[in-house]
Amino acid sequence: MRTARRPAPPLDPGLPHPEPVLEVVVPVHNEEHDLEPCVRRLHAHLAETFPYPFRITVADNASTDRTPWIAARLAGELPGTHWVRLEEKGRGRALHTAWSRSPAPVLAYLDVDLSTDLAALLPLVAPLISGHSDLAIGTRLARGSRVVRGPKREIISRCYNGLLRGTLSVGFTDAQCGFKAVRRGVAERLLPLVEDREWFFDTELLVLAERAGLRIHEVPVDWVDDPDSRVDLLSTALADLRGMARLGRALAGGRLPLAALGSAGTTAGSAAAPPPGRLAQMLRFAAVGAVSTLLHLTLYVLLRPAAGAQAGNALALLLCTVLNTAANRRFTFGVRGRAGLPAHHLGGLVALLAGLAVTGAALAVLHHAVPGAGPGAELPVLVAANLAAALLRFHLLRAWVLPGRRSRRTTGTSAS
Repeated sequence: MRTARRPAPPLDPGLPHPEPVLEVVVPVHNEEHDLEPCVRRLHAHLAETFPYPFRITVADNASTDRTPWIAARLAGELPGTHWVRLEEKGRGRALHTAWSRSPAPVLAYLDVDLSTDLAALLPLVAPLISGHSDLAIGTRLARGSRVVRGPKREIISRCYNGLLRGTLSVGFTDAQCGFKAVRRGVAERLLPLVEDREWFFDTELLVLAERAGLRIHEVPVDWVDDPDSRVDLLSTALADLRGMARLGRALAGGRLPLAALGSAGTTAGSAAAPPPGRLAQMLRFAAVGAVSTLLHLTLYVLLRPAAGAQAGNALALLLCTVLNTAANRRFTFGVRGRAGLPAHHLGGLVALLAGLAVTGAALAVLHHAVPGAGPGAELPVLVAANLAAALLRFHLLRAWVLPGRRSRRTTGTSAS
């Protein structure tokens, strides 16, 4: 059993730090027009607002234009600015390489187009410097964010993050925002397990961290879309879908050392309470089921005169399933908050359809065998049918609600 660890002590800005406390990586590929204004603006912002030594690293992955020459010149002119050259493309590859070589205790990256307002940078890294959190992400999809972008990219982004919540039951809100940070000790354990070297790198890193129970801090950001973005949306979307399928198989097969990852976190021991055991879950599920069955029968009796047997049963079962899912999520499985909520109610919907099929078929058989049967005969049949559907409902909910450990997600507010 893992014991709670104390958060890492905060760094004192009044003490000398021979090494950089923060390293910000800017991954680039053929960015000769945006690179220089980005790096100069980032350097000026850090020099004015950041109270610790910092380093900026331009990670050039296989550029064929003047990007390497510009990066080398900036490294020679701006103190604390470096650049690395990779001969293969891939944003994930650039970040993996630069972060693996860094001596800084806090590692971050941002996109070269500076779509995210730099005022959010200090709120992003402050919880990592203080030891409060293990990773931090900018989010364009949380309350308090201010986003300017076209409907196409807005729809794609929301669909992608919704798909992540529905398939991998993630709790973080925005996997794709190019504005993230991680503590170096956490990165040292996460990076060897992240297989993707392109755009899915961020998502895979976050999913592994969350499943390990690490604390992810979210910062709502001001974000303006870059109309000159050259990302191939179709190929990126297909690669992301393949990445989700691969990662889902690895998690389902238990092939990832999540417990070892959790021990790396500053707050991992208190990140998530262990879920109840199977026996305790079954007892709690039975108690919730008994209350739900009584409510179902009561509603059925009230609705049947006006709606008829089948419609009354469907309406009563619909309301009871919503309440049953919410009660089981919190009471049976110990899950609180909004993380994974759509996926859990999707599981409840599947359970509703299964229960409706079983109870509806039972009523149909009863009315065929005993024409004109009234509520006195229908209620025992519904009780028996609900018991038959309960076992299936338990396994469906357990599969959706507890596919792995949840993280504690915290949310901050960026300056704007």
